[in-house]
Amino acid sequence: MNGDWLLRGRDGRLSVYLPSGDAVLCRAERGPGRPWGAPRRIGGDQRLHPGFAVGHGADGYAHLVAWRPTVKGESGLVHSTHYRPHLAALDWQPIGHPAKKGEVTGAPAVAVDAQGRAHVFVRNRGRGVSMVAQKEKGGWDPWRDLKGRLVEDGLAAVTGESGRVEVYAAVPGGIVHWRQEEAGKPPVLAETVETPVRPGTLAALATSPESTTLYYTDEAGDLCAWRPGDRPYTLLPSAGPGPVAAVRCELDGHDCTLLAQRSASGRVAFAAYPTQDEPAGAWWTESGPQLPADATVALVRDEDDRVTAASLSPSAGQLLLTRRKDEEGLALEAWREI
Repeated sequence: MNGDWLLRGRDGRLSVYLPSGDAVLCRAERGPGRPWGAPRRIGGDQRLHPGFAVGHGADGYAHLVAWRPTVKGESGLVHSTHYRPHLAALDWQPIGHPAKKGEVTGAPAVAVDAQGRAHVFVRNRGRGVSMVAQKEKGGWDPWRDLKGRLVEDGLAAVTGESGRVEVYAAVPGGIVHWRQEEAGKPPVLAETVETPVRPGTLAALATSPESTTLYYTDEAGDLCAWRPGDRPYTLLPSAGPGPVAAVRCELDGHDCTLLAQRSASGRVAFAAYPTQDEPAGAWWTESGPQLPADATVALVRDEDDRVTAASLSPSAGQLLLTRRKDEEGLALEAWREI
């Protein structure tokens, strides 16, 4: 999965998007803070390749993208919009292939701009980055080649507070950043930074009206933060492999960024620090039971603005959830299976 698979919908309900063989499932609260319903298949009966991406707009709508087999030896990308967590999503609709036809080229990433248009990014056959975006009045623009060279799989797409879309990619010995200069225009190559990045560890978050912050693990195993226009900052040793989950929240009256990651011990580790003030320091605190090796973690704020964390293990079929208690600090309720 790529993107925030734990979301708060327009009606305040939380929902999760789950891989299940050749399908994507959705589970949602029956109402804000109420028990959860049974899983439901997203987008009809089409068979999908493993792996999908989720983007979330300011309007609360979820946009999902996945690869599906087309003819023998070829695949294409499909898109679905989910307007309400408790309602059926739209059927999967084809959006093509960056080279018109061919096999899977990389995991997609999705960001949704201020006008509610999905922007889909994927590594292309030449190991650059290609994108396709929704038109404002329906349909899709043509595929565009954003260039790039030796791009690793695992793009991170994000929408800034400005409503404009950005995308980050790891390359050997560095990170490349594309950014929309104007709404509705394709992102352009904005900056490249040299840094020893581990592919597959990128995660991005909007952290101010002007900037987004990229989190990644370097080759030494440290978790780093980078805002274009500045130098990467080593925040703390990574708790475990894979990308972190990140969310902005208020802790004891301060605007903070909360990070979560499955730790090497198998539990969920949390770290918080004042947003964009990495030198203030952060440290991990572990919570919950030990999780299988394939478990991932997601963060969101619920309808009452409480931080909610979820962990998902596809191999065990286990989905756990906790919420922040109504008290100072980052005290969490007991993890429970849903």
